[in-house]
Amino acid sequence: MVEQADAVRRARASFTGVLLSLRLWWRHSVVNTVDQSSVIENRREEAVISARYMFMLAMSAGIAVLGLLLSSPAVVIGAMLLSPLMGPIIGLGFALATGDYAWLRKSLRALALGTALAIAFTALIVALSPLQTVTPEIAARTRPNLFDLFIAFFSALAGAYAMIRGREGTVVGVAIATALMPPLAVVGFGLATLNWTVFSGALLLYITNLITIALTAMMMARLYGFRSNLSEKQTRLQDVFVIVAFTALAVPLGLSLVSIARETNATRQANTAILDSFPGKARISQIDIDYQAEPVSVSATVLTPELMAGAEDQVSRRLSRIMGGPVVLTLDQFQVGTSASAAEKAQLAAARAKEQEATDREVRDLVGRLALIAGVKESDVLVDREGRRAQVNAVPLPDAELATYAELETRIVANVPNWTVKLVPPAGPLPTVTLEEPQTGDDGAPVSRIGPRAKSTLDLIVWSAARIAAPIVLSGGAADVEIVRAALAERGVRLVTRSSGRDTGTIRVAWARPDEATGEQ
Repeated sequence: MVEQADAVRRARASFTGVLLSLRLWWRHSVVNTVDQSSVIENRREEAVISARYMFMLAMSAGIAVLGLLLSSPAVVIGAMLLSPLMGPIIGLGFALATGDYAWLRKSLRALALGTALAIAFTALIVALSPLQTVTPEIAARTRPNLFDLFIAFFSALAGAYAMIRGREGTVVGVAIATALMPPLAVVGFGLATLNWTVFSGALLLYITNLITIALTAMMMARLYGFRSNLSEKQTRLQDVFVIVAFTALAVPLGLSLVSIARETNATRQANTAILDSFPGKARISQIDIDYQAEPVSVSATVLTPELMAGAEDQVSRRLSRIMGGPVVLTLDQFQVGTSASAAEKAQLAAARAKEQEATDREVRDLVGRLALIAGVKESDVLVDREGRRAQVNAVPLPDAELATYAELETRIVANVPNWTVKLVPPAGPLPTVTLEEPQTGDDGAPVSRIGPRAKSTLDLIVWSAARIAAPIVLSGGAADVEIVRAALAERGVRLVTRSSGRDTGTIRVAWARPDEATGEQ
């Protein structure tokens, strides 16, 4: 027993000696080789708000959100090359390590202002963009999990090491931007589209990455001896804070990862269940499972050498057992040969059929709405599928003025931005144009007599003339008529003018009769 106790003591002493030797080697051969003052000075310079920082951040955010909308990883990577977020986020970690709270406030201010700018700028781009679909690149950043935490952790390790050892560069910026700029752009997308699921998921990912990178940078700085302003008590408090923060992040992200793993396993089992209901040469061309729906929704396309009657009921029962509840199944079967080329052709045909079905559904919906608004039959609506154009001649509606028809067309166009829609109104009375009183500005120059009210009226007249394609007659005083004539002629309206009486600021507008069209100007 005594010999065993001595052996244990010798082993402990040996292990303690190794640890002490490693600690001394680290302190003298690694920590002492770091120019702390130079590193801190460089980090301070990069953690301040400047015109360059704001401009490069806005450009990076703009490119990132466009890459996400186009689902282009290459464009997203290009945005990372510009991102200046590395400075304030690493500065935040170093400020925590050294206890420099003035530096900490500057870093937080730069980070907060940069975050707000990036979100606002990306939201503006998305709001103005005709593309507002949740692409795979966007969806990938709405469900953070434990793997995302590790990505941020490794990015921060690489970034902080390069900063401390003086080997920073573009690659380091990309490492940090990988974890921050894309989710920040997705936050802006969620805000612009009022999609709470996308907004909250991306914001959680951004906050997770932000905290992880800052705390990892702090730990690396501590490891390299950057703690000259901290007492032993403050150091221990920091250690506790880091452990609590990582635990608070890891638990929900771990649960999210478990949920994703469960869904992945269920998807694999669903694939097997579907294939087991068909002959051996069958293939699944596409499968989509919506786990958030109640009940779970499954849509699958199967390429099979033999069409199976009753397959949908059989597969639905199997999927219900796998999912542990009811399942809404949509199963499409396409009969193909057993060769690979036949399967590929069928797969292409299935994709085209789905695209055609979506187009047909869009056209039917558009035709139905146009017919309803115009008060005509659906067969009276003219549709050019290839050119994506639609036109309908509206019948007179009770108490409806030209402005009513223009507003109806605007509402339809808002729902089908990729179509050119024309709602041709009845040739009813045109509104009178009322000009402003003649006046001069502060510089003595005459002010335009076409005020906001007259401009709105002229816009409506231009819209009507483009739909009905008939000349318009202007009647009034010579000077007043000339002002309105010039404004309408500039916008391509065919005109017939009549000058009579004195200028009163009021110009009457009407459709030209066939015999008046010869006097068109």
